[in-house]
Amino acid sequence: MAAKTLRNYVGGAFLPPGNTFDKISPVDGSLVAQVAEADRNTVDQAVAAARKAVDGAWGNTSVPERVALLRRIADRVEARFDDLLAAEVADTGKPLALARELDVARAVANFRAFADVTAARGLDSFLTELPDGRRALNYALRKPLGVVGIIVPWNLPLLLLTWKLAPALAGGNAVVIKPSEETPSSATLLAEICAEAGVPDGVVNVVHGFGPDSAGEWLTTHPDLDGVTFTGESATGAAIMRAVAPHVRPVSFELGGKNAAIVFADADLSRTVDGLARSIFTNTGQVCLCTERVYLQRPVFDEVVAGLADRARALRPGRPDDPSTTTGPLISLAHREKVLSYYRLAESEGATTVTGGGVPSLAGSLDRGAWIEPTLWTGLPHDARAAREEVFGPVAALIPFDTEEEATRLANDTRYGLAAAVWTRDLERGHRVAGRMRVGMSWVNTWFLRDLRSPFGGVGLSGIGREGGEHSLHFYTEPTNVCVAL
Repeated sequence: MAAKTLRNYVGGAFLPPGNTFDKISPVDGSLVAQVAEADRNTVDQAVAAARKAVDGAWGNTSVPERVALLRRIADRVEARFDDLLAAEVADTGKPLALARELDVARAVANFRAFADVTAARGLDSFLTELPDGRRALNYALRKPLGVVGIIVPWNLPLLLLTWKLAPALAGGNAVVIKPSEETPSSATLLAEICAEAGVPDGVVNVVHGFGPDSAGEWLTTHPDLDGVTFTGESATGAAIMRAVAPHVRPVSFELGGKNAAIVFADADLSRTVDGLARSIFTNTGQVCLCTERVYLQRPVFDEVVAGLADRARALRPGRPDDPSTTTGPLISLAHREKVLSYYRLAESEGATTVTGGGVPSLAGSLDRGAWIEPTLWTGLPHDARAAREEVFGPVAALIPFDTEEEATRLANDTRYGLAAAVWTRDLERGHRVAGRMRVGMSWVNTWFLRDLRSPFGGVGLSGIGREGGEHSLHFYTEPTNVCVAL
């Protein structure tokens, strides 16, 4: 059976494929699809189509019209849930249950959440009264930012795309989407779904390709782009900043993390080990919010290490549709080699590998996939590279501490600042320590629990700006103040 071809979507139509590249399954190395690589002309066409849309009728749609459209998209995503689920699993190899409960369900929620926020949104207004008796009414209008480049990563491709697309459309923008070359399927299908929901031609465009000297570079350097939103690694974010700098375009970045968890001796250890296992191993550690540094108060160090090691050994790799599968592969063999290089580096820096540290032996065609063992380290010095650089795999360094002050200092001693988690029964201390974390998001006795209206993002190498609710809408719209003398 011939592999499907994923094409670029520009101005409301799928284009002839031209040159293609292969999308390979991380599960068994089989061919998932052939993907049309956009050339520079295709990117130019996509930006021009978006500009025509945003400067035309779409840019003048009313808030109720855009809210209704978001709700229709959510309904169509829900109606095609199984199609999106199959696309996401084929690209990423993650277990079916995880993709169903996290990726596709959240895509539906993203469109509905931003429809709700947009429908309830008000405008800033002020009655101005000056000492000389003059009076005026000041009010703010919010207009679309314009043509927005949306660049999304491969770890949660549909979730993170809809997290950006929904508020972009809510603000009246037109977009050019560049999905990761590793996960092109769900973005292509979402373009089709948007058309089914009535999104006008040119409002949503999808171009496939790579970064340098390909669609990513041609999009971010395009002179007719009005802004870029990107989720991915910090080095790529820095490259995009350089690309947009000559045109002084705004950016919204959610970048990498070397996230810490702090476990105090009074924590509910059963609940804590459950939470830590999720935060270390979910999606094979390929989530920006995953925990890679765990600081354990010395009296409970051995017990928590043993509990996490049991959880790691209990994870079962396998095909996504096998109900017994509880962990998937890494996204590619190239990424596996990067993660394995950190496994080797950690041991050279003095770490003891408690469990894992290599590649599992799997039967049949699975042996050609990008599988890796969940891994835990003890004895790794705090200043070791493996303890300071983002690995983006199912791994964590387990480090003892004695005092609250020491744990806070160690957790904050990083160039990143995305997320942290504090585990303790003492809620006064939980509030205190969580508030002292130099991060964008702090959890107490939980992880990955989100209200979609709350601010999402990081500091330092972890990003610029915030997403979620009003915070997203501020990026995708520009305010104009109107002052009327009374």
